[in-house]
Amino acid sequence: MTIYRIHMGKAKCAVDLCDGSERGEYVNQDYILRTLGRPHRSIGLMYCYYPLDEGFPERASVAHASPDVSFAWDFPYDDYFTYKGGLEGDRTGEPFHQMREIRAHGQDVTLTLTIDPHVSDEQLRAIGEDLRTFGRVLLRINHEATGNWFSFNKRCTYQEVADFFVRASRIIKETAPNVQTIICIGGVEHPETGKMEKEEEFAQTIPEADFWSVDKYMALHWGWPYDVAETGGNSHSRSKVRDIYDMTKASYERYKFLNNGESKPMLMSEFNADGDVTGAYEQADMVKEFCDILVNEKADWFTGFTFYQFRDRGRLGLEIEDPNNPDVGIRQPVMDTYKEIIHSEWFMPEITQGEKINLPVRLCWANSEDAEGIAIPLSFSKNPVFCELTFKDDGNYMIEINGRWFYKAPQTKTIDLMSAFFENPLKESTELTLKIFAPPASGENDLMNGDDLYHSYTTIKKLPAIRVRFAPIEP
Repeated sequence: MTIYRIHMGKAKCAVDLCDGSERGEYVNQDYILRTLGRPHRSIGLMYCYYPLDEGFPERASVAHASPDVSFAWDFPYDDYFTYKGGLEGDRTGEPFHQMREIRAHGQDVTLTLTIDPHVSDEQLRAIGEDLRTFGRVLLRINHEATGNWFSFNKRCTYQEVADFFVRASRIIKETAPNVQTIICIGGVEHPETGKMEKEEEFAQTIPEADFWSVDKYMALHWGWPYDVAETGGNSHSRSKVRDIYDMTKASYERYKFLNNGESKPMLMSEFNADGDVTGAYEQADMVKEFCDILVNEKADWFTGFTFYQFRDRGRLGLEIEDPNNPDVGIRQPVMDTYKEIIHSEWFMPEITQGEKINLPVRLCWANSEDAEGIAIPLSFSKNPVFCELTFKDDGNYMIEINGRWFYKAPQTKTIDLMSAFFENPLKESTELTLKIFAPPASGENDLMNGDDLYHSYTTIKKLPAIRVRFAPIEP
């Protein structure tokens, strides 16, 4: 059987997905992969770290429950899931199990962490120690930092928040240089000025960060869940899609100007149109319109966006959480739109084929934009009736065929690939390529065998048995 070495690199526009926040629970990666048919570059998690506060690490809405609360951010500290690591905790709680699962499924972690700016240097170093084994981690510290709703903004001046971003970035990266930080501020909210929100205070954060970001919702009901968005209300907004695109591009140009003309990757770390405002159908239309602009204008200045989010208790999800059962999602029209977008060429990672090789082969996994794999050409005379792989090893693999991805956990022996042909059946004789990548099985890099913060290695000694049949078993 012929085998080639392949490499997975960047997409023209990366797609990331937020999974859980103050508005919804974390959904496991197997379900998401089955639903969407491909992994993301990164999965976003939202946590808070206020270890000096009474009640922490209990979630704020539990520790400080009150009938007087009428806004999502009216608690003493931010009502995200609480970060269970740090100087006071350990890595047996969250978000570490989630981070391991995300990386085992061939994706990076984007950790949004709101942090009390009064924490000590030792507490920040402990966060760095927590993150050392997780390869490339994108860390978004105190996002939407020019706003006034998060607790860190209520406790400190904007200058102090900016100073803290620089301090936290430097200390965490000294301990964990595998971490890359994201600065997320308001951007050019008022085009007539051409300036960023609070740009004088936050200018120092722009060269310090590895990524620049803005959060842009084309429609948003920020009063959820305490009121309903209706005409004439003052707790929601709606913009033209083109205006959001232009505002984001202007923000990138201003970031670049303030960085002495040098560019850095530009992200939209929260992106969607709120169905509470638009309804379900126009939500899907607006998401598609924005992505069409990216493709039609070949927006190579734009690195990627994070869709907020997979499952939401409101109407900001690809699914709405069933009010009767939080483990059940109600699929929204935007799901099909989003699925079509992320399977289109502009948003898919580039996979290039290299030389022909023989087994055994040692594969290197750096991150979801830099990974080695193998490719096996297969001939299909027509659409199969059976197509499956049986493994004799306990490898941890991400597998792709006919445009659909599958996950093989270490303990799993057989993977049924037939769902790759349900939505996209073969209409004639076709040559396909089976691709296999090997992200770290534990979700963490092994630092015991050399201090490699960036790479994980797997040796494949034997190929799986491939069973393909083109007709059902005769009676």
